[in-house]
Amino acid sequence: MSALEFVHVDARLLVVNKPAGLLAVPGRGEDKQDCLSTRVQRHYPDALVVHRLDMATSGLMLMARSREVQRRLSDAFAARGIHKRYVAVVDGCLRPPADAIDGWAAIDLPIIVDWPNRPLRIIDPVRGKPSLTRWQVLPTGAQTGATRVLLEPVTGRSHQLRVHLQALGHPILGDALYADAAVQARAGRLLLHACALRLPHPLTGETMQFESAPPF
Repeated sequence: MSALEFVHVDARLLVVNKPAGLLAVPGRGEDKQDCLSTRVQRHYPDALVVHRLDMATSGLMLMARSREVQRRLSDAFAARGIHKRYVAVVDGCLRPPADAIDGWAAIDLPIIVDWPNRPLRIIDPVRGKPSLTRWQVLPTGAQTGATRVLLEPVTGRSHQLRVHLQALGHPILGDALYADAAVQARAGRLLLHACALRLPHPLTGETMQFESAPPF
């Protein structure tokens, strides 16, 4: 069991760096009870989940330390008052369109659950829920045939970033759900990391910012 990395601790909330491969909350079955929330609660029994990260995703996760703070943070998420950014490495050479402002482009494609193939999601222009992701190309270093991108989900649909990048034709390396076998094999894990979190403190309103460098 890997040690927990607490990025921030105060009397109202916690920010924890979730490792890839660990559930955010318990799943169904005895083999799915080990998760970030359970591990955190061993240190802080009052810790409550506010949002989740996919099991395969690493990075910053926010938890509340009372029901009232949990409600306020949940309301802030719903009102888009909490901002998250992710780093991903995607297959192929992804370039922003010519009309991108300051290098930022957008993916505006509605998402719905693929019911026969749950938990997968698909793009559905008719029945899908509005889903918006902003993205920007980052320096990729020595990688060949891949692009490092900064992602900012405006909406918060399940698997949104993974589905949107697949829809662009550039799935995330190591994605066991939305990439083909060759792209999956290019990384030992999903190369998606929640790298930045900005929010107003639920009591003081003071802006709080946290960062976590991607481990890839």
